[in-house]
This record gives sequence, C-alpha cells and structure tokens, in this order.
Amino acid sequence: MSSAQRMTPTKKQRVRTLWISDVHLGTRDCQAEHLAAFLKRYHADRIYLVGDIIDGWKLRGGMYWPQAHTNVIRRLLTMSKRGTEVIYVTGNHDEFLRRYSSLLLGNIRLVDEIEHTTADGRRLLVIHGDQFDVITRYHKWLAFLGDSAYEFTLTLNRWLNHWRSRYGYGYWSLSAYLKHKVKTAVNFISDFEEAIAHEVHKRGLNGVVCGHIHHAEIRQVGEVEYLNCGDWVESCSALIEHWDGSIQLYRLAEEQAQVTALAAVESAA
Repeated sequence: MSSAQRMTPTKKQRVRTLWISDVHLGTRDCQAEHLAAFLKRYHADRIYLVGDIIDGWKLRGGMYWPQAHTNVIRRLLTMSKRGTEVIYVTGNHDEFLRRYSSLLLGNIRLVDEIEHTTADGRRLLVIHGDQFDVITRYHKWLAFLGDSAYEFTLTLNRWLNHWRSRYGYGYWSLSAYLKHKVKTAVNFISDFEEAIAHEVHKRGLNGVVCGHIHHAEIRQVGEVEYLNCGDWVESCSALIEHWDGSIQLYRLAEEQAQVTALAAVESAA
C-alpha cells in the first residue's frame, strides 16, 4: 500500500490502532468537524484517546458545546459499539477524570497511562505527557497564563483559516508555524521530548506515544522511538498503526495539499 493510498482512503479502511490527542472539546478552536470526518473513514481494533479530549479548564469558565462536538463523542461510541476498544488516557485539561482511573465501561477503559505492543513487538508507553512538563506540573498559574496567550494565537488562526477557506486555500496552522520559528518554543519542545524519552528508557520500553505539546512528530530520541499525536486544534493530526506494525503520522494539511495537487494534475490532463 502506498503512502498516498494510506493518506486518502476511498472507503472505510481497516487499521490496527489509532491514536488521537488534544481534541479540546468544549472550546471554540476544536476542529471537531475534521476529526469526525477522519474517524468515520477508519475501522480500528483499538483507539487511544491520549488526553485533553475534553477541555475541563474551559468548561469551568462557561459552557460551549456545539453539535459538532457531540458528533465526535457519538462517533467514538459507535466505534466502541462496533467492536473497537476505546482507551481514554487522561490529560491535564481533563484531569478531573483522574479520580476515576481504571474505570471500565463496556468496551471503554479509563487509564492514566498504559503500555501498547505493536504488531511487530515494540513496547510503547502511551501517556498524555503533562507529567514531564515542568510548567504544567509545578507552576500551574503560569500554565494558565500561557494558555491565555495561546488562545489568542488560536483565535487569529481560526479567522485566518476562515478566509483561506473562502478563497479556496487548504488548512494551515499559524500557531504551529510559530512554534517552529520561536526559539523558546523550540527549546521547550526539545526539553519535553528529552525528558519523556529518558523516563521511557529507564523503564526498558522501546518508545512512547504522547500528546500535550500540540506538536506532531515521529523521531528517534537516543534509543527511544518518540511519537507525538499532535492535536485537533492546530495541526489536525493523528497516529495510525497498520497491520505490519508500521506507524504513520497523519496530517490534515498534507492530505489537503495532496488532494489539491492531484486535482490540478487531473484538470491539466
């Protein structure tokens, strides 16, 4: 199967595992419509929700819950009903769920962390990752302050993509672009990756699947395979395990660019 076929399945595709994180249901910047469409295209044996699926921080300040957010929950419940094991790994924005860790409801499990074994035998820690973020762990007031500045960037991002869509352009994340350009953000991401990789190496595992920093990536950190799901606020990304154990990083922007390029080729033919 080519990467192009994997990126744009024409019918419901059977995969071994899906990982998604940082959906932030209950916020205006959640890309719920894109996520629901993504989930609808796959049948997975197992799906991991790797934290911050529901944004409890925002819901404390006022209720925002449009139909699109309900549609995501309904899609996940439908997948569970049809045989997909759903494992909800708690994060810091949905930390209110941590008091119920180890809860089992039918085909849905709630955990703080869990180990996943790939089809080719690699052992991966699945954890949200806020435990390895010094600001979130020890300076929560600073995390809330940073969250407000980040929210402003996301508001700009939302309006930018509204106008890009009106003029026929695909999705592009301003906030993700800034993360790659601002030195302090780049250093923070690197420190986070090193910290979590160090813990995974200590545990004798092969790798880690996490979220939290909204920076989708697959790379080697020392002897550890580091895989970050990204998010459904900025990058609209996910991880997909295929039946041979290979793990693919899905990005909505890349898929849209591919579709646009194919359409241009077809129109020119």
